Amino acid sequence: MNQSNVSVFQQIFDRYENDPVGFCTDILGVEPQEWQAELLRAVADPEVRQCSTVSGHGTGKSSAASWAMIWHMLTRYPQKTLVTAPTSGQLYDALFAEFKTWIKKLPDPLQQQLIVKQDRVELAGAPSESFCAAKLSRPEQPEALAGAHSENILLIADEASGVPEQVFESALGSTSGSNSTFLLLGNGVRSSGFFYDTHHRLKPYWKTFRISCLDSPLVSPAYVEEMRLKYGGEESNAFRVRVLGLFPKSDDDTVIAMEHVELARHRKVYQPRETPIIIAADIARFGDDSTVAVVRQGRRVLEVHSWKKLDLMQTSGRLVELYQRDWYLPVEEVLIDSVGLGSGVLDRLRELGLPARGVNVGEAPSMSEKYANLRAELWFELADWFKGEVSIPDNEELVRDLVATRYNYRSNGTLAIESKAETKKRLGHSPDYADALMISMASRAIDARGQYRRHKVRTKKRMVANVC
Repeated sequence: MNQSNVSVFQQIFDRYENDPVGFCTDILGVEPQEWQAELLRAVADPEVRQCSTVSGHGTGKSSAASWAMIWHMLTRYPQKTLVTAPTSGQLYDALFAEFKTWIKKLPDPLQQQLIVKQDRVELAGAPSESFCAAKLSRPEQPEALAGAHSENILLIADEASGVPEQVFESALGSTSGSNSTFLLLGNGVRSSGFFYDTHHRLKPYWKTFRISCLDSPLVSPAYVEEMRLKYGGEESNAFRVRVLGLFPKSDDDTVIAMEHVELARHRKVYQPRETPIIIAADIARFGDDSTVAVVRQGRRVLEVHSWKKLDLMQTSGRLVELYQRDWYLPVEEVLIDSVGLGSGVLDRLRELGLPARGVNVGEAPSMSEKYANLRAELWFELADWFKGEVSIPDNEELVRDLVATRYNYRSNGTLAIESKAETKKRLGHSPDYADALMISMASRAIDARGQYRRHKVRTKKRMVANVC
């Protein structure tokens, strides 16, 4: 570093080398919460080399990580800070964006010492000796937190439940030095894996924190109450994870694991453009249930739509409008739950010339020795779909319904899904959103793994006249 850099940083070193909380207060102008202050002190403590924090939503973990990153860059030299997350949205749009926001709050003389790039922040005059770099975690690229060689190292994994195990295994080699710290952060969406183990089997070797929304001044009581009502009470896994900062309980009768749903809604998935687009709808009429339509293309759910208290002709009109959208590929198939009210919508869509097909989930399944009916078979196909690299919108109602649905065994040993009436009685709402996505598994154009079957893709959309 040049002499002017040395003089600026020497003052920071002398005053805040072992005081990250004072650094936040004096330099960044923010007063950390009690748990944030404790976490920052742990990061600064040379005796504490491994910290793991599980929390509810909106408690300030990204801010705490950002403060630690800035403090480490400005009070250590040479140093390397490596940051990772399982999705680009969490890494670049959330954590690294928060990091850059706090850099802008530094006094001008300190800001001028940092070169801010898209995925990297470097110390001016010594960019290879002192930097913070962000790299996405992927199973095929386990080196996201590996290969850091410096006198001072800080490794951070955000949304650590979703970070592949290979990344952690590779990263441990970078934490062998005496001045290295490994910080894990995230919601506890999985009851297994390395992040889970740091709060259980490996807990003696980690400094752990659990942050509940109930204890955070950043989280409104209205949000807590909304989560309690939406997910069926405080014992639900969604409430445990999103509010209490706990890991989910192992519900043996839940069809789709919460970890699979949570990871899918933060994931970006490449899908071949020619993969057919389908629409699937679960039909309701008047009352408090919703008609829900999902638009799916292979491994991606593109959109979710819902409406209430429309008659069947109005519902048909909504589906026609959705079908006629300017999609980049013609909609291949419109699947309608044809049990009950759906049959009227199905007839009208066919009359209008849409490629509509009814799905009667009460019919016999293709594997009658395993499933009680088609509904059960499609639900378990949906569960298999979620085990792959798939993506869904960040839709609270869809997530709520997916993680709440349960199965049981009939007396003949076949698998059955609890009825809508049973789910509504248990949770206070019908699982309409999840059922719409389940119906999409019946598509003839796309199988449960998101692959498209060989067929001739239409190049011209059917004309629809006399719309309701």
